[in-house]
Amino acid sequence: MSRSAVSVSEPERHERGSRFRPHRVVVLALDGLLPFELGIPHRIFGRPKDAEGRHLYEVVTCSVRPPGPVQTDADFSIHVAHGPEALATADTVIVPASYELGPVFEEGVLTDELAAALARIRPGTRVASICTGVYVLAAAGLLDGRPATTHWSDAERFQRLFPRIKVDADVLFIDDGEVLTSAGVAAGIDLCLHMVRRDHGTAIANDVARRTVVPPHRDGGQAQYIHRPVPDPQQATTTTARVWALGRLHEPIQLRDMAEQEAMSVRTFTRRFREEVGVSPGQWLTQQRVERARHLLESTDLSVDQVARDAGFGTAQSMRQHLQAALGVTPTSYRRTFRAGSNADVQVPSRT
Repeated sequence: MSRSAVSVSEPERHERGSRFRPHRVVVLALDGLLPFELGIPHRIFGRPKDAEGRHLYEVVTCSVRPPGPVQTDADFSIHVAHGPEALATADTVIVPASYELGPVFEEGVLTDELAAALARIRPGTRVASICTGVYVLAAAGLLDGRPATTHWSDAERFQRLFPRIKVDADVLFIDDGEVLTSAGVAAGIDLCLHMVRRDHGTAIANDVARRTVVPPHRDGGQAQYIHRPVPDPQQATTTTARVWALGRLHEPIQLRDMAEQEAMSVRTFTRRFREEVGVSPGQWLTQQRVERARHLLESTDLSVDQVARDAGFGTAQSMRQHLQAALGVTPTSYRRTFRAGSNADVQVPSRT
């Protein structure tokens, strides 16, 4: 889910100004943290580079205490080289999951130490959480009146503790502008890739995904819990139909056409597809066509009409409507913002 429209990234603004400065991502390491989730921001944001080979992001890790050890949920601790003062330098702050949040998890209130650290974050800084890191954002009051998500198994308790937050336990991540939240573990990868895509477009995000060997795009609105994520070898799956459709996005594709690829009835195919993918076949097709359109707008000189045809929308008006719904921008605005080598200083307004 996303309420944030495409915008020119912080790195781009600095580069177009006086001098280049990478966007600084500060990761807040709390006692009891999960090592895997702590490593996600470093892995994803540490990869992107511009055409001149410069890193688009700088990633640092900080603690709420002076530099020193932070205990993980495993049988080792990590040494964190930065104290809470690093939060004041951040363009984006990310709070990964922790299993030792104490009163934050139990009562929904910050410790004095954590409150003092978070008070250093500058107004307007983008803030994101992975899994139970959302408790920190909620206890700080950053999510009041906003939609948010967390791991599906923890959502009910989280909602009881923070009734003013609109909890959605069914999605991978939620982008609510300058505040973003995600479900657990792999959804943190999806969220970080989404932020790279939002900042720099699909080409750079896809390159990061390819180098990290993860899927390039899972929509935030996709279900967290898919009933049959690992196909039963005794039953047919919908994989062949998806591969078939991806090779024909430029053509009209009917639901019955996809079902025929698996020799299933439309009803059975639709049910299996949703079980395996987490969205309906129609929603999935639209997502793939939006991604195709984004790629073509960024990387080619094709007219908007031709992009619409090649992405399978048929007409420019249809593509415009779908991009507006998915991204909050027109095709022309998107191309001006993310076209390779573009110097246009575009600010695209947010929309729900």
